[in-house]
Amino acid sequence: PTDDTFFAGESRELKSSEPDSHKEMNMKKILLLLCSLFPLMAHSAVTSESLCFELSETSPVKFELHTYYDEASKWSGGFVKYAKSNEPISIVLTDSENEILDPDAPWQHTRTWSEVVNGKVTGSYELMTQGSQIVSMSYTKQSNGKVYSFGINTSIDSSLESGCKWE
Repeated sequence: PTDDTFFAGESRELKSSEPDSHKEMNMKKILLLLCSLFPLMAHSAVTSESLCFELSETSPVKFELHTYYDEASKWSGGFVKYAKSNEPISIVLTDSENEILDPDAPWQHTRTWSEVVNGKVTGSYELMTQGSQIVSMSYTKQSNGKVYSFGINTSIDSSLESGCKWE
């Protein structure tokens, strides 16, 4: 048998032209590089948004929209919570489109969320923005197709933690 032939049960150490101390040093460098890059790969910020909408200034129909987006998994979802209710309603992003209306203006971004109650889609919310401006917000009721248009209320006190402080 030649030197590079192994037999069952036989153990041999392979000789390398590179000294062991250099191998260790290279392995340590590679491990250090991987460890330093891992936090950058593993860290993925979840962006969130909280907005307050109302049917009109005099209408009692008001809701807060909370959305979350995870860049790493490309997951997006959230909930809406109406002012007269203690229960949030789950929403799931079902469509997202960008449109260039004018090359000198920000893109128009339209996002549609399906409202899910007891495992069934009961309606959809559509938010249209252009840059940081909200162009429109509407809710379409699944059972009858009726569309309700809402306006943003920027004067209401709100935060991600506490939601909209309706008076």
